[in-house]
Amino acid sequence: MFRRPDGHLTTATVRRLSRLHAALYRATSGRIGRRLADNDMLVLTTTRRVSGGLHRVPLLYLRHDGGFAVFASYGGRHGHPAWYHNLVARPQAEVRVGKRRVAVTARTAVGDERAALWERAVAAYAGYREYQARTPREIPVVVLEPAGR
Repeated sequence: MFRRPDGHLTTATVRRLSRLHAALYRATSGRIGRRLADNDMLVLTTTRRVSGGLHRVPLLYLRHDGGFAVFASYGGRHGHPAWYHNLVARPQAEVRVGKRRVAVTARTAVGDERAALWERAVAAYAGYREYQARTPREIPVVVLEPAGR
C-alpha cells in the first residue's frame, strides 16, 4: 500500500509525507523538519501552473551565490516533479528557511554551473547518485535567486 513492488515509496505516499513535512516545518518555523539525511531543508512554495493555487514542498538545498540550489530528483522517478514544472511555467516563488521567507526567481542551471552543483549535491547526499541511476532523464538542478537581484 505504501510501497511499490520494487520497494520504493508510492507516489501517493511521497505526496502525503511531503505535505505533512511542509506543514510541520511551516507550523514550527523550521524547528521540526529543518534537517533530513544530515542536510538542511527549506520549503519551496510555487504557483501551480494549471490551477494557480499554491504548492508547497520540502527540499534539501545547498546555498549558492546568495541564494539556493535545489534538485528535481523526485526519488529517481521518470518524470519531473510538479514543483519543477510549476517553476518552468512561473519562475517566481517563495522559499522558507526557518522563520525567514525569501521571494526568489528560479532558473535551471546548465553547463559547468550544473555540473559543479550536482557534484556538491552528491557529496552532501549520496542518494542523488542512486536517483540519477534510476531514471533516463537528467535531474534538473534549480537555482533560486533572491528576487530583485
